[in-house]
Amino acid sequence: MELIDKIGVIYWSYKESTEIMAEKISNGIDKAGSKAVLINVADFDINTIDSYKKIALGCPAMEGEALEKSQFEPFFLAISEHLKGKKVALFGSHGWGAGAWMEDWEKRVKDLGADLFDKGLTILGEPDKNGRHECVEFGKAFAKF
Repeated sequence: MELIDKIGVIYWSYKESTEIMAEKISNGIDKAGSKAVLINVADFDINTIDSYKKIALGCPAMEGEALEKSQFEPFFLAISEHLKGKKVALFGSHGWGAGAWMEDWEKRVKDLGADLFDKGLTILGEPDKNGRHECVEFGKAFAKF
């Protein structure tokens, strides 16, 4: 399958916080001259995963700092074998805690053999003006990674 130069920004959002992050990261990717493909996990065709060289994955911290269990975790498990050698960025919002869910997720991605971009971007609550700017910059940097 031929790889396209589009970057998948695939997310699951409980409220709107991680969705806003995904939109702003996509904006940053586009501003950097790449093409973001913004997709909610529920709408993502797993059969297309190998058509992306780079993927940004977004999920908020849920239930004691874990990935969301009913939709995102099964999605992540389904694509796991396809992440080896891919450039992957992680992001998500949280309402409490110190980001243990992101640290655990980063380790899982590295253990799969993916090329992890920087540290995962986490934002407490809904992104404010500065948080939205941080997401745009994260997207720009990931596009150049």
